[in-house]
Amino acid sequence: MSLKIEEVALSKLILKEDYARKVLPFVKPEYFDAFTNRVLFETLSEYINKFDTTPEPNALKIEIEKRKDITDDIYRDIESFLDNLDRDHYNDEWLVDTTEKWCKERAIYLALMESVKIADGQDKTRTKDAIPSIMSDALGVCFDESVGHDYISDSDDRYDFYHRKEEKVPFDLDYLNKITKGGLPNKTLNIALAGTGVGKSLFMCHVASSCLLQGRNVLYITCEMAEEKIAERIDANLLDIPIQQLQDPLLTKQKYRAKIDVLKKKTQGKLVIKEYPTASAHVGHFKALLNELSLKKGFHPEIIFVDYLNICASSRYKGTIVNSYTYVKAIAEELRGLAGEYNVPILSATQTTRSGYGNSNVEITDTSESFGLPATADLMFALISTEDMEELNQIMVKQLKNRYNDPTVYKRFVLGIDRQKMRLYDCDQNAQQDIIDSGIEPNQFNPPKANPAKQFDDFKI
Repeated sequence: MSLKIEEVALSKLILKEDYARKVLPFVKPEYFDAFTNRVLFETLSEYINKFDTTPEPNALKIEIEKRKDITDDIYRDIESFLDNLDRDHYNDEWLVDTTEKWCKERAIYLALMESVKIADGQDKTRTKDAIPSIMSDALGVCFDESVGHDYISDSDDRYDFYHRKEEKVPFDLDYLNKITKGGLPNKTLNIALAGTGVGKSLFMCHVASSCLLQGRNVLYITCEMAEEKIAERIDANLLDIPIQQLQDPLLTKQKYRAKIDVLKKKTQGKLVIKEYPTASAHVGHFKALLNELSLKKGFHPEIIFVDYLNICASSRYKGTIVNSYTYVKAIAEELRGLAGEYNVPILSATQTTRSGYGNSNVEITDTSESFGLPATADLMFALISTEDMEELNQIMVKQLKNRYNDPTVYKRFVLGIDRQKMRLYDCDQNAQQDIIDSGIEPNQFNPPKANPAKQFDDFKI
C-alpha cells in the first residue's frame, strides 16, 4: 500500500501542478521507502523550488542523469517510471487526503525508529528527553497551511460559501426540514432528548427508514436493543404493518418476502444494523466496524444512527473514573469527531433527567448526566409526550439548540405519531395552532396536509 501511494503521489506531483503546490511543502524525501522514488522526489523538489513549475518527464530524466550518486540500473528504473506515469484520474480531495495520511504514517514510523535508537543508546547525539518532541512533531504532521481568513482578499471565497449548496440528508417531515434548512449536514452531531418510552428509538428508526427510502446507505448502531428488535421496528415502518402483526401467522413468509421485494425495487440504498453490549462500545469500535464494512462489503454509510449516546463508552476514559459531565461530554465529542472524519451526519439520542420526564416544557437543563452534551451538539431538540397528546396521536418537538437556523423560528411544533407502525408524519396546520412558536405571522406558513399512507401504497399486497 505504501509503495503504491508513493508511486501515485510521485506521478501526480509531476502531472498536477495544483496538487504539487498543495502537498510538496509537507512531503519529505525520507518518507519514500524505495530509494529510486526518493531520488526522483529529491530531483523533482529541487526543480520545482528553482523554476516554480512542475517539470516535464524528459526534463527530469536530464536532471537525474547529472547525478553522480546513482547507478545505471537505478537510472533505468527511474526512466521506466517516468515513461509509465500513473495517468489515471483520481478525485482531488481523496488524493490530497490519502497523501496526508501516508505522510503521517511515515512520519510516525520514522519517529518510532528514531526513538528506539535513542532509547537503546544507538544515537549518542540525543538523550531520551528528545523522544517526546520527536513523537509530537510526527503526530502533528498536517497539510493545513492556512494562516486565517483575510477579510478583504478572501471575499470571493466567502461569497461562494454563502451561495454553495450544502450537502444534506433531508427528513421526510416538513417542520424538521424547515428548522434545519433542508436536512442534516455532514460532519455534524444531532441529538434527540426524551424520557423513557417517549419515542427516542421510534424517532431514529423512522428517520433511518426514510433515509433508506431516499436511496441512502444507513448504519444503525444500537447499544440498547437487539439488532432484530430494531429491524422489527423498521419493518413495521417500511412494510406498513402494525408491529404486533409481524408475528401473526396470517403474515406468511411468502407475503413478507413479497413486501421486501417491493422495498428492494424502491431503493438502491442499504441499511446495516449493528448491536453492541450496553456501555461497552466506543468510537474506536465504530471506526473498526466502518473499516470492516468498507473492506468486506464496499459499504459506506451516508448517515449514522447511534441508539443511544448515554450508553456508549468513551475511548478517552477507558477504565478511568471521571464525573458524568466529563464522561458524557467526551462521548459526544468523540462521536462528533467520527462524523467529521467520515463526512456524515450522526443522529443520536439522550435521556432527560427525572425532572424532565413527563414535563411538557423540557429545557436544555433537563439533559441527563451532562450539560456538556448540548455544548457539543450541532442540533438538539426534545421529544415531548403528554396524556392529552397521546390521545391525539401526537408528539411535540421543541428546539433546544440549533446551529443551522434561528431556534426561535418554529421553536415548538407537533408531529403525528403512529406507534403501531413505528412512524411519524406531518400534521395539518390546524394541529399546530396554539403550539407553534414561530416568530412569523400564521398566514406566512401553510404546510401541505400530509397523507402518511401515500408513500406506502406500493406495499399493499
